[in-house]
Amino acid sequence: MPLEDASLNIDGIEVLDRVPPYSQEAEIGVLGSILLDYARSLDLCLHSQLDEEAFYLPTHKTIYECMLKMYSTQKVIDLVTLSEYMASVPDKKPNRWKKDEIPEGPSKLEAIGGPIILEQLINSTPTVAHVEYYIGIVREKYMRRKIINCARKTENQCYTSPDPADKILGIAEQSFMDITKDQRSTIMSWSDTINSTILQIEKTTSGDKTANGLPTGLKNLDRKFLGLRPAEMVIIAARPSQGKTSLAMNIAENIALGNVSDHKPRPIAMFSLEMSTASLAMRMLCCNARVSSFVLSQGLHVSGDWHKKLVKSAADLRKAPLYIDDTGGLDVMEMRARARRMKQKYDIQLIIIDYLQLLNCKEYSHQGRQIETMAISSNIKSMAKELDIPVIALSQLSRASETRGDKGGPKLSDLRDSGAIEQDADVVCLLRRPIRYKEEKYADTPNLAIVDVAKQRNGPTGEVYLHFEDQYTLFQDADNPHSYRDEQQNTTVEVSNV
Repeated sequence: MPLEDASLNIDGIEVLDRVPPYSQEAEIGVLGSILLDYARSLDLCLHSQLDEEAFYLPTHKTIYECMLKMYSTQKVIDLVTLSEYMASVPDKKPNRWKKDEIPEGPSKLEAIGGPIILEQLINSTPTVAHVEYYIGIVREKYMRRKIINCARKTENQCYTSPDPADKILGIAEQSFMDITKDQRSTIMSWSDTINSTILQIEKTTSGDKTANGLPTGLKNLDRKFLGLRPAEMVIIAARPSQGKTSLAMNIAENIALGNVSDHKPRPIAMFSLEMSTASLAMRMLCCNARVSSFVLSQGLHVSGDWHKKLVKSAADLRKAPLYIDDTGGLDVMEMRARARRMKQKYDIQLIIIDYLQLLNCKEYSHQGRQIETMAISSNIKSMAKELDIPVIALSQLSRASETRGDKGGPKLSDLRDSGAIEQDADVVCLLRRPIRYKEEKYADTPNLAIVDVAKQRNGPTGEVYLHFEDQYTLFQDADNPHSYRDEQQNTTVEVSNV
């Protein structure tokens, strides 16, 4: 129930006034959401820098404080575990000067009114899906209370302090500036930006091959990209069965195993909305061992040589720091929360999403697929900037790219569902297999794959040539097609492996 009046404590002075801004319903919504889905909800709370002081009601403040302590020790939080934890913690702290003093009095659970209060939190929470909205309200009210507190403290000093007005004004300005420190800010001074850029240049010129970005293990791609840069969103788009998942998996394998220029393994996260983890593991195992997955799936006898290769590949891949989430129909906000946790726990250096059109955004789902895709694309870009790591998102192309045949292949305008993907992405790669597009000038090169870098904010565009072994789903570097012999629309192209 709302209070009719309340007091603000300003340097020991009780000031009776209107009820400070707060939302009992939003506070209940946050706490109830944590009890129903603590991993996602608390992760969002911490990301929003929500501490116990953000809760106005003392009971809610106590509950949230206990939740944070449980989360910090990696304990599961639900109605049962929280009740047990709060029942074991005394509400009154012992005197710090008396080490042997045994705390007396009620537990924190008894102090808030017993487990029935926790049950009411769950029953009063409409839906966990709106936890971000509840967090936003709680934070907004908390900021308003802090502003009011600073303003009243300044008002009190104006009436009682003998200090000059300039000094009081300076203190007031500082107190308001302190509030803004609580808000997440990535603003860097111009001087620090210049210093950081100079250090980057020095690393590059000294021969550091990873100074610009994360190497992919494919030299032709690395020469074009100069590495996958932090905070960038990279789109690899293609029609079905062109090999975009295989290319992403090859890059993930190279980076996770250290098959890159600096030979340093790095943790990789992958959100596979299309294929299961088991299917991806089979594909990667066969690719690494150079064994045909199709032959294995037929249940035929495996030769001794193949078996040795598979055992060795399994030993190598078992140690790879690769983390795959194959949840289907994932909401983009849930994906961001999971990625945040992976970054915090495993320090992942790259995220791969397979593929973008299979993501959902509940907030915009009722506004049409184009608007929903726009929100998804924006969130992926925001995630890359927030975690400061590159994100590779696979994307489907429309059927229009297939109708052109030998007239140029896919274009940026073929990106499916929304032009926002093209706008948000830092790099857009259009993958095609010329043999599938019936391009006559590449008719004699069935293993040729072309990655057309159609957009790159910080580098050149153009085509990159790769060699694709279909039976192993393996991409390797290839020389540019450099010799042509046209005779009655017949073309011979020389492509060699590197």
